[in-house]
Amino acid sequence: MGITLTTWLAVVSICALGAMSPGPSLAVVLKQTLAGGRRNGILTALLHGLGVGLYAFLSILGLAALITASPLAFNTLQWGGALYLGWLGIKGITARHRPADGSATPSTFASAARDGFLVVFLNPKVAVFFIALFSQVVGTDTSLLAKLGYAATAMVIDGGWYLLVALVFSHPAWLAKLNRYSVWLDRLFGAVLLLLSARLVAGVAFA
Repeated sequence: MGITLTTWLAVVSICALGAMSPGPSLAVVLKQTLAGGRRNGILTALLHGLGVGLYAFLSILGLAALITASPLAFNTLQWGGALYLGWLGIKGITARHRPADGSATPSTFASAARDGFLVVFLNPKVAVFFIALFSQVVGTDTSLLAKLGYAATAMVIDGGWYLLVALVFSHPAWLAKLNRYSVWLDRLFGAVLLLLSARLVAGVAFA
């Protein structure tokens, strides 16, 4: 069975709502856009979309179910994600004012790619999300091409949403205003990421 319009629109709607939900991904994309400008924001968005696409493809192929079925693998990823977000949060909270002459070291391409991908990869709940979604739309009679189409849809929607975020907030008019308060925004994003990290730790520790 191939892709039907009704099913595809359902996947689009659910993936769009999932992508637009505020969380660590949004904080990371905004942080990289502010620190490194449009190119870094775009790279972060693209690698984030790639990470989502990877989980979507794994879910379609059934491999992600192995992660969620193994408490050790699932908890390891959760702890890794919580610690990574905590590290990003501490970096943000301890950020210092950037020199007016622009001599401060900007965010690098490598850090943008790393943050964009790892904030997804170290979040096994993304696998749970896709397993729950695709279990409703994928059956034994669904063709491989249709499965790949659904997974590609999830990747494009996520990457597209964060590309839009990066493009909007890297506009010179926006960026000039945001840069005036860059250190406070870094600290705000850092606090948000630390809170999210603490929430993940509590969820893992008391699960």
